[in-house]
Amino acid sequence: MQLNDIHPKAVLGNNVKVGNFSTICEDVVIGDNTVIEPNVVIYPGARIGKNCHIFPGSVISAIPQDLKFDGEYTTCEIGDNNVIRECCTINRGTSASGRTVIGSYNLLMAYVHVAHDCVVGSKCVFANNATLAGHIIVGDYVILGGKTACLQFIHIGSHVITAGGSLVDKDIPPFVKAARYPISYAGVNSLGLQRRGFSREAINNITDIYRYVFQKGYTISHAVEEIKERYGHTDEGKQVLGFIGSANTGLMKGYTFMKRN
Repeated sequence: MQLNDIHPKAVLGNNVKVGNFSTICEDVVIGDNTVIEPNVVIYPGARIGKNCHIFPGSVISAIPQDLKFDGEYTTCEIGDNNVIRECCTINRGTSASGRTVIGSYNLLMAYVHVAHDCVVGSKCVFANNATLAGHIIVGDYVILGGKTACLQFIHIGSHVITAGGSLVDKDIPPFVKAARYPISYAGVNSLGLQRRGFSREAINNITDIYRYVFQKGYTISHAVEEIKERYGHTDEGKQVLGFIGSANTGLMKGYTFMKRN
């Protein structure tokens, strides 16, 4: 006896496994060897890649939680080799961009929420209860600590790590650690960069670059001029300058010591 509900117009690749009491609607495409555990709901517009594993209670491609949404056709596109743990919710896009996108090789732990029109890179880890509001862009190799909450339209650069419980209301440039409220610079993500093969010279360059941005008391425009002159020829300098030039909501604050009573 079939205990799941798979719409006849859903397209499932080879060796896709669907657990009991899961629902897969029409206009859904699922790649080869993906596992859908019991009690998962996948709504129209979902495009899920190969070798993914979606755990019980997750809801994929539900309509956006946006009062401006008016029933327009949009998608939720998920790449290959993603692990989506229990009770995650990933909404499809709105007319603003038409789609929500998740890259490949990501781990979304339990109760993660990715809202409409977000674009998430690859090889990211979002710990339990991390939450992305709408229209957020996240680079590759980003680690969001548990209960990190990100405001809409935020941009988070690649190789960023946030402390658990962070409230992200400003853009976070690449290669750094971020913590506290208001969200603030907490150093370079040196360990993560080492693990990903960055050279000592590159990490030293990044450290120096962020001294100009966050620690010397310079204005952003002054810091940018210094970085252009000293590190504008390096890959890491180009990435930081490109990020600053496209920042939507302003950069997070520099490091400040917490005062105690």
